[in-house]
Amino acid sequence: MRTEPDPLDTAAPGPSLARPTVLLAMDEATCKRVLVRAVRDRLDVAADILPLRADETFLDKPALRTALAGTDVLLTGWGCPQITPEVLAAAPRLRAIVHAAGSVKHFVDPGAFDRGIQVSSAVVANAVPVAEFTVATIVLSGKRAFRLGAQYKVSRRMPDPRQIPGNYGTTVGLLGASRIGRLVAERLRAFDLEVLISDPYLSAADAATLGAELVDLDSLFRRSDVLSVHAPLLPETVGLVDARLLALLRDGSVLINTARGRIVDAGALENECVAGRIDAVLDVTDPEPLPPDSKLLDLPNVFLTPHLAGAVGNEVARLGELAVGEIERLAAGLPLQHAISPAELGRIA
Repeated sequence: MRTEPDPLDTAAPGPSLARPTVLLAMDEATCKRVLVRAVRDRLDVAADILPLRADETFLDKPALRTALAGTDVLLTGWGCPQITPEVLAAAPRLRAIVHAAGSVKHFVDPGAFDRGIQVSSAVVANAVPVAEFTVATIVLSGKRAFRLGAQYKVSRRMPDPRQIPGNYGTTVGLLGASRIGRLVAERLRAFDLEVLISDPYLSAADAATLGAELVDLDSLFRRSDVLSVHAPLLPETVGLVDARLLALLRDGSVLINTARGRIVDAGALENECVAGRIDAVLDVTDPEPLPPDSKLLDLPNVFLTPHLAGAVGNEVARLGELAVGEIERLAAGLPLQHAISPAELGRIA
């Protein structure tokens, strides 16, 4: 996912930062994983990198405070200290915060937007592996591979193929048209599936461009053979998938959650899975990790993974590529491709 400046970009350019001065704000381990050699080389060409790194605080160390005063761009990542009003006041030259990870909601003070500081996030890059993981689980779920695989280990008997649903014409429901939800919908075009989507911010026309049918929440649960959760975790979405909605799922259907565990009522989900009425594929749970005595850990119709759908291993370098691409654009006077607006903060995770 190279995001180098595009000379054909027709969007209104911003003022060039020439060679911006960049302060890295992330822990050492993240820095090594995000800024792999090729990505770091691009960054060195585009910007002047300060020799210090902020991973615990911005203001407690005099040298960091001095560096902050001369910083044009904060390149942040996992382990970044809070960017408070005091930090912003100590950075009079700061023009942009480029986050080489997902959400900026919980560490960037809204005052950054008030001051006209541009904020960018690599959430799109982190969405890619989640979407890939989700599509894989949808296809495997269509064949009930997780439940039947677990049963095969115990029974040592082959299942009756006439009892396996398969994927041709299967109805897949997507709860949420988030960045991940949209990527999943786009990738599902390659399969002979009926795709439904439910999101209060999505129009029927936009759903159609994704190859999906827009439906209400109840219809989504009633009609889906496989339902995948992609809503953000917000106060209004905690427990959104409750006992009532789970009861609407067809017998033998599959619930996939790669979003956040708290979106699904944990007790209601456990009851449905213990009864064996539905299957579940869970990369996230509530709580996380599950307690050792959780019934979900031993059920053949529940497939658990340890929150690994997002960027891991070599996938993390994709976040650095996107972030460095944004800094290259700033240096060239081009607009950011992955800017976050203040209006988005209220409805992103």
